Amino acid sequence: MSPRALDLGRPDDAVGRLIRLALEEDVGPGDLTANACVPAEARGSGLIVARQDLVVSGVSAAARVFLALEPRCEVEGLLEEGDPAGPGDGVLRVRGPLRAILTGERTALNLLMRLCGIATLTRAHVRALSGTKTRLLDTRKTSPGMRALEKAAVRAGGGVNHRGALFDGILVKDNHAACAGGVGEAVRRAKGSAHPLLRVEAEVSTPEQIEGALAAGADMLLLDNLGDEELRRAVQQVRGRVPLEASGGMTLDRLPRVAAAGVDYVSVGALTHSAPAADLSLLVEGA
Repeated sequence: MSPRALDLGRPDDAVGRLIRLALEEDVGPGDLTANACVPAEARGSGLIVARQDLVVSGVSAAARVFLALEPRCEVEGLLEEGDPAGPGDGVLRVRGPLRAILTGERTALNLLMRLCGIATLTRAHVRALSGTKTRLLDTRKTSPGMRALEKAAVRAGGGVNHRGALFDGILVKDNHAACAGGVGEAVRRAKGSAHPLLRVEAEVSTPEQIEGALAAGADMLLLDNLGDEELRRAVQQVRGRVPLEASGGMTLDRLPRVAAAGVDYVSVGALTHSAPAADLSLLVEGA
């Protein structure tokens, strides 16, 4: 991947704002250690390497950290989004003033460790569904301010993004149904107010709720916290009338059983709320 292949976005986009906040938090008025130990004119390079087997995500975001600190830095992505990496593999190289490289090290690594961790966990879940028709979805259980990056990491791992935010999809959940007087009435209200091309999905957990949501015109059903046998019965009840998503209590070892029940999608909040950080580090070269 050449430097031109990195999507560096705009300084004022969501990622740029996130990086600015992160640097304000970590650097504040200045990096006392780097400024004390490293001559201002010193130049060199830093190589970010994997310390474990992982799936790459977040290279461009990490590169932007160094450019935000010092526009004279040159960044080079060594692997693409979704590429596998093993211990010792280079992921990103940055050249330029060493003070900026050392100052940006932790923020860049924090982003990469988080995003590679999500992509790696997602890839494991995708593999658990291999050979089935069931596709893996993420959720909105993301770190505040990092949704775009974390959902991109899910895609890098081979998963599929569910709705990105409240403004781009309708999902009638149990609390909406309670406020509307039932899931059927909530779906009817949603269908009446939604754009004709916008899909309305409803969360259901009983045969009665399934029929009520379908009768009201739901375009997709989320089968919430059902056991394996309950999922099979729900699939039989729906008979392919709408796509089905299973959610709740999803673990790697359970995924093949859920897929065997016949659902179209399985959503896993743990992809973004519980992914372990991947192990990466930055090595200074040419100091």
